[in-house]
Amino acid sequence: MTTNSDAAASTPKASSPWPATLDFNRGARELRIAFDDGAAFAIPFELLRVESPSAEVQGHGGKQKKLVAGKRDVGVTAAEPVGNYAVRIIFDDGHDTGLFTWPYLYKLGRERSALEAAYLKDLETAGLSRD
Repeated sequence: MTTNSDAAASTPKASSPWPATLDFNRGARELRIAFDDGAAFAIPFELLRVESPSAEVQGHGGKQKKLVAGKRDVGVTAAEPVGNYAVRIIFDDGHDTGLFTWPYLYKLGRERSALEAAYLKDLETAGLSRD
């Protein structure tokens, strides 16, 4: 499932990087996203799911974030554009309430290693598994 950001051509440049392409690679279970500043990232579906910006995962403020386990093999069934600022990702476990803004996807890509390491540590501390 590939999405080109046609809106980029008709939208004035924002102060933050704008996506040029989004490719939901189901075989590799990752979102491949390239931005107009030259940055390109591969973000695993698992990381997208466990870091979803939804209230279900992040809570309603403060330090209410929930640890989501058992998502190693989560898939993406669809992705829907939300205006010119985000994409709503529909996961095969039924989760579909996160609106992934372009800056948030950029952050996930840029901080992937640190986020994955923290996630694995949190799972271990809680005695939970990715499976």
